[in-house]
Amino acid sequence: MKTARAGWGCAIGTLLYHALICFTLLCVPLCGSLIAQSINDHDRLLSSLISPHDYIQKRVSSYDRTGGNDDFVKVEPGNTIELLNATGPGIITHIWITIASPEQYHLKKLVLRMYWDDEKAPSVEAPIGDFFGLGLGDYFQFESTPLAVASDKALNSFFPMPFHKRARITVANEGSADVDAFYFNIDYQSLYRDLPADTMYFHAQYRQAAPAKGWTTQWASNGEPVVNAKKNVNGENNYVWMETTGRGHFVGVTMSVLQNQDGWWGEGDDMFFVDGEQRPSINGTGSEDYFLGAWDFGDHPFSYAQFGAPVKGPEFAGSRSSVYRFHLDSPIPFTKSLRATIEHGHANHRSDNFFSVAYWYQTEPHAAFPPMPAVEERLPRIYPVGGPGNATK
Repeated sequence: MKTARAGWGCAIGTLLYHALICFTLLCVPLCGSLIAQSINDHDRLLSSLISPHDYIQKRVSSYDRTGGNDDFVKVEPGNTIELLNATGPGIITHIWITIASPEQYHLKKLVLRMYWDDEKAPSVEAPIGDFFGLGLGDYFQFESTPLAVASDKALNSFFPMPFHKRARITVANEGSADVDAFYFNIDYQSLYRDLPADTMYFHAQYRQAAPAKGWTTQWASNGEPVVNAKKNVNGENNYVWMETTGRGHFVGVTMSVLQNQDGWWGEGDDMFFVDGEQRPSINGTGSEDYFLGAWDFGDHPFSYAQFGAPVKGPEFAGSRSSVYRFHLDSPIPFTKSLRATIEHGHANHRSDNFFSVAYWYQTEPHAAFPPMPAVEERLPRIYPVGGPGNATK
């Protein structure tokens, strides 16, 4: 019996050993993909510490040039301040900003612009709050890999922003009150050698639909037949995150929604039209699905490295939500053009307010951006669009 048990033990041990090998070869690559990026990011950061770095680390900031403690600048209404005007080659690696202003919605009234290599039109243009994911003019905290808002009002960007000859960053005060204190630190690497000729430039574009124009108000719930039977195969009247020409890759979007109507705002599918496609080669299954949540995002906010819904309101008119999705693991490439869109409700039946910033890299020149909406148009408010819940607001 002892010999038989030993034999069975050896056989079982051999089976377990081979099962473990199979698991390692087959399953671990699949399961491991869920955590691989986080591990790889940390490994990359740590492993880079043992190698020499071929750049000079520099910072431009609002520090007090007199040596005192007034480490900020004041921004009067109608004025534009220059945060950075640096010669290249270089790479901006981090931007930190915090603002003291008595004006409500100053996050919507201050406009951030970035220019690369003496271009006339900015490659980045957005209200400063929207650029950092705060699309409804209020502060909240979240943490993602490229953007984070720390306790309490610290705005952070870690997007790498390369430039060959020059980088220029400005902030314009389009509000009606002084910004009492605008603090900033911009860290960049001044390179000893020029960047490769095919290095792509960072871009960010603000868009809004306030309100998005739904095709009907004669509905009581999202799922009723009059809504569900509507077809949309070519993205007609979709909300547009960005549209550009050239060669590049899309890396993500932040979006905020102020509901004008009751019910769930996220019945819309994401649709990406690459290189002039008439029908999208990338077509999603629902707004919360694109932002990597499920079932209306559940009942609580969340914030992860590449996706999140840090603000999740109830499903009523007047509710606010803010979401983000980054494609850092697999950017969406284009060689001629890209049009990135999402439906506002199924087949665009809803009329809520959308505010977004899309982020991508591309060669220059880029397509012209749409004009920045006037300040009053950028402010979040409910519009009388009709439909469920709207008449009482």
